[in-house]
Amino acid sequence: MMNKLMASACVSVSLIAATSLAQAGDHKDMHPGVWADDQSVSSGTVTAKKVMADENGWLVVHRTNEDMKPGPVVGHAPLKKGKNKDVAAILTEDVKPGDHLMLMVHSEEGGMKTGVFEYTLGAKEDGPIKMDGKLVQKVITAE
Repeated sequence: MMNKLMASACVSVSLIAATSLAQAGDHKDMHPGVWADDQSVSSGTVTAKKVMADENGWLVVHRTNEDMKPGPVVGHAPLKKGKNKDVAAILTEDVKPGDHLMLMVHSEEGGMKTGVFEYTLGAKEDGPIKMDGKLVQKVITAE
């Protein structure tokens, strides 16, 4: 009887620990972020596998180079608050294989019209969000 109680207690503790670890793993993905890989741009789009956003906003595609500073915007796509999967932004300019692109999360705040992307480089309207003082972004290479 004591062995059955001990075995049952061990199973319960294991299940609680596994559930806690799973929830902790899920929780780390709750912070704003962009998950994307280097990819072909031959279809005229760039896709992020996943984007986490604290609010409705935009996935914005900036050109960048070796200095890794955001440059001109070459595409954007709307984001909803929370988890967004397979977010595709249509490119508005030619992007060549080898070009570096910065996929960045921007806010919907500060603009004049909700649902209309109003950002221009350096503007406050629909501007980039920061987490711990850093831009929420991922740099990829066009293939």
